[in-house]
Amino acid sequence: MATRRSPQEKKALSYAKDRRNTYSENDKSSRRNIRRNKRVPNRADRHREHQLLAGATGPMAEPVAERAEDRLSAKKSMWFTKRWRKCPDAPLGDVVASKLRRRARVGMQKPDAVEDRVDRSRRQRG
Repeated sequence: MATRRSPQEKKALSYAKDRRNTYSENDKSSRRNIRRNKRVPNRADRHREHQLLAGATGPMAEPVAERAEDRLSAKKSMWFTKRWRKCPDAPLGDVVASKLRRRARVGMQKPDAVEDRVDRSRRQRG
């Protein structure tokens, strides 16, 4: 049987384990955008390869075929040059602290009161 947790323990676990999207986009759209960002470079590579090989179709001389092959291998793949990588969501405690600091920086709250709240949330995290 699991032990009961106090509200303070629950809040500390929530600050440590809950995650928030800090990528500045709708978290629900990630489902589509991750697949799209993986798909676009591969599609661009296929398009580029098709364009380079279009001039090398049918019977041709050996130097023309070698030149087409050299051009094809010379250009770096878009997958390596403009590769998109996933980044993990941030812990809730870090997001809360950055939001509080932004409020102090903008002038919505007093900086000393904000630092007290940030310290309190850091202590709650453990």
